[in-house]
Amino acid sequence: MRTALLISASIASLSLMACSQKTEDHAGAAADQAGKATASAAQDTAANANTAAANTAAATDKAVDNTAAAADKAAKNTSDAVGVAERKADAAADAAAKTH
Repeated sequence: MRTALLISASIASLSLMACSQKTEDHAGAAADQAGKATASAAQDTAANANTAAANTAAATDKAVDNTAAAADKAAKNTSDAVGVAERKADAAADAAAKTH
């Protein structure tokens, strides 16, 4: 009986050691996977941040170009309006001079 008990205890001990090693192996593999996932996420975040910065810079450049074009158009329209006003003022002055 005592021999059977010792054999059972030995088998149980060996089973626990085998399970313990499997658990360690699985934990190690899970840690490796977690490390790889974290590194991948960091790389993706960096790439996305770079893309966002490039897109922001491009949008800013386009906005600056559009603002400059609008300012140029406004200046031209103002200049044209001044020219029309000057011609009308001259025409009015000529008309007034002819009536006197």
